[in-house]
Amino acid sequence: MAIHVKRVLVRLRKDFQLSIITLMGLFGVLGVSPYAVYRALHGNYLVSIADTVIVLSTVLAVIHAWRTGDTVKPGVCLAGIFSLCATLITINLGVNGLFWIYPLILFNFFMVSPPRALLATVLVVAAMSIYALLQPGTVFESRYQMLSFLVTALMASILTFIFAYRTQHQREQLHAWATRDPLTGARNRRVMNEELKIAVSTRRRHRTSAAVLLMDLDHFKQINDRFGHQAGDQVLVSLVERITLNIRDADRLFRFGGEEFLLLLNNTDEHGLLSAAGHLQADIAEHLKSPGGPVTVSMGGAVLRASETWESWLQRADQQLYHAKHAGRNCIRIDHSETLELA
Repeated sequence: MAIHVKRVLVRLRKDFQLSIITLMGLFGVLGVSPYAVYRALHGNYLVSIADTVIVLSTVLAVIHAWRTGDTVKPGVCLAGIFSLCATLITINLGVNGLFWIYPLILFNFFMVSPPRALLATVLVVAAMSIYALLQPGTVFESRYQMLSFLVTALMASILTFIFAYRTQHQREQLHAWATRDPLTGARNRRVMNEELKIAVSTRRRHRTSAAVLLMDLDHFKQINDRFGHQAGDQVLVSLVERITLNIRDADRLFRFGGEEFLLLLNNTDEHGLLSAAGHLQADIAEHLKSPGGPVTVSMGGAVLRASETWESWLQRADQQLYHAKHAGRNCIRIDHSETLELA
């Protein structure tokens, strides 16, 4: 039991959006359920049904988020369902229902992106206002009351939008700092270890192939010594740009350390790894330049074996890179594959 609780807490700490949808879901269920029962007992079945829909959709959305890891679709669905139900409840209850609009505004900004949340709020407020104009006295007691509500609701929405937008931007920036190499923009080594573990786990569960390709810039120290570290940094940035242009969206590039980079190729066998390595090497040799002329790379690769650890997989690729560098550089070495060398 303690182990399961610990796993849940760890996952909540690592996944911000999952923790938000779980917390908001818990508050939604605990806060709305008593009203669903109360209104059913007092014969207000329409509002009770709307409350019940909110509770059930919340439970299903949280379960879906935990099982699939997808928090975007559940968030959008909940924002839509909550906005629709809150509108129906307010139209039915009148002034007493207006109090639920302000929690709805906060809820939507937690569940979906700021622009979507703002759009949902505007639609809810517009729907209630149109209904109130068509049916005077049903939602608002007077035009002044309606105007006051519109002003306060829109002010709350705009202020929440600004806060949510800044928070989202700061969270994305923090995530980039934590996962990206600040110079080249490639993913860092900490993320690399996690991605390799995921690839190993996927290989064991679904028998999908995966490969890694380690790349090392040839004679990089000479570039730094002759032309300075700024020139060397520009070569590293240009290398990442060339690699990014020539890989698939599903592939992942990491800065392994110094002038070494690792490319994780999912759904790739030995033949595909050799083909990708040859294409990258040719492109880099043709386009990557330093103040002293063209720059080449040495490469070592390995395909993930069944029941292999990620450390062993990485070590095999590292050994092949060692062989490529000592074979004269500008070489490709693939574990248990024929060697491809460029003249």
